[in-house]
Amino acid sequence: MKRAAFLLLGLLATAASAQRTVNVGLGYNPDVQFTPFYVADKLGYFRAEGLSVKFQHGYVSQLLPLLLQGKLDFVVGDPEDAIFARNQGADVRYVMTMYQKNPVTVFSLSPLSGPESLKGRSVGIPGPFGSSYHAIQAVLDSANLTEGRDVRLNSIGFTQVDAVRAGRVDAAVGYANNDVLQLARTSGKKVYTLDVTDAYPMVGVGLIGTGKSLTGDLARKVVRASQRGLKFTVADPARAFKLAQPVFGASGSLDVLKASVPLMTGPYTQANGLGAMNPSAWTKAVAALVKQGKLPAGAKASDYYTNAYISKTLK
Repeated sequence: MKRAAFLLLGLLATAASAQRTVNVGLGYNPDVQFTPFYVADKLGYFRAEGLSVKFQHGYVSQLLPLLLQGKLDFVVGDPEDAIFARNQGADVRYVMTMYQKNPVTVFSLSPLSGPESLKGRSVGIPGPFGSSYHAIQAVLDSANLTEGRDVRLNSIGFTQVDAVRAGRVDAAVGYANNDVLQLARTSGKKVYTLDVTDAYPMVGVGLIGTGKSLTGDLARKVVRASQRGLKFTVADPARAFKLAQPVFGASGSLDVLKASVPLMTGPYTQANGLGAMNPSAWTKAVAALVKQGKLPAGAKASDYYTNAYISKTLK
């Protein structure tokens, strides 16, 4: 019996040592938005791929250098993080999206009938950076509105909900699955939103890897485990929330996760798998960034992302 027990312990130790550690950076703090990744860890989807996952939270501006230094294998960030890093010569590529549709929206307590309705208004933005800034720039361009002359963009940090509720700005750029819910809950009023998708159909946050981490089978394994986490979250958000809540604590709410789930799927995923990205959406979004002068003329969307690691059977 003792010999059998020792053999079993030896086999378990060997299996544990055979697992490869993969380090994944998650932007900002532990947050409900990263539930699919926490679920993939909790339910053993990474272990099933022979991986031991370690998450590191922090601002993406801090995590990307660690990715380039090889201290992280992947970072979950905005597609623009990969685009601009690669445009500056970094060997990075965006390989899986969590949101098929970017949750960025323009919201207000007064009616918004279209981009033209922003004329003469003040719009709060966190600052001249990130997906929210690029989205509002594209929206203004689509309506031939000029920043400063037609619309005032006020940098207000991450105080959009308070600023709109207090009337310090007429509208703000934030997230449909978070800021809009908070404003409706705290103001008790109807919140009007402006969909930015027509002007800027970019996907939301997702996995960014480097040439090193995309070599071999590591990326395929990490993406497949993450896809399984997405699939579980979409199928049962309440249970996914319960599994992930020990990570983010009381700071997250089930309402936010339920509002996020519809963003994770779409017609394109039914044919191409969860996490896959529609090339036409990327092409139009990159064209908007070129028009803004953020990318050189002739920039190709396919230089910044790839669907090569997506499993089409996970839908």
